[in-house]
Amino acid sequence: MELLDVVDENGIPTGETVERSIAHAKGVRHRTSHVWLLRRRSEGVEVLLQKRSDNKDSFPGCYDTSSAGHIPAGVDFEDSALRELREELGLTADCSELNDCGLIRIQSESFFHGAPFKDDQVSKVFYIWKDVEPEAMKLQVSEVSGVIWMPLDECRRRVRDNSMPHCILPEELDMLPF
Repeated sequence: MELLDVVDENGIPTGETVERSIAHAKGVRHRTSHVWLLRRRSEGVEVLLQKRSDNKDSFPGCYDTSSAGHIPAGVDFEDSALRELREELGLTADCSELNDCGLIRIQSESFFHGAPFKDDQVSKVFYIWKDVEPEAMKLQVSEVSGVIWMPLDECRRRVRDNSMPHCILPEELDMLPF
């Protein structure tokens, strides 16, 4: 059972907790951390996208943030971001490497695997410079089926025109200062 802090519109815990499954069944506001891995190439900045496992409870098989996850009750944004990097991609980083892009509010209602999925999250968005090849990563196969590097401008275009399966908000990509 994964317990999440219930939070206000600014991502501040209210003192209540909720099970993750209930948060998504009822649309209870909670927190997540999103980390975008970036690297420089002669053509410009590239961003790492993860492809979500086909077994995920939401957006299976879609391209997503480099690393992201729910924040367990009592944990802060930064510690959760670093934990997700380790778990999903097998990468270690230090808090000093995280560049804070701010908060974004994500609200949606969908159906996955025949069940309603209501998402109401306050996400802290970070980026980190990490030039690492996909074969050097240890992917958590239950979460991530693969990763690809893509030029940031191409990623923005493909998200906006929906030319790839994704669950990325264009507004979140625009938070990256490049």
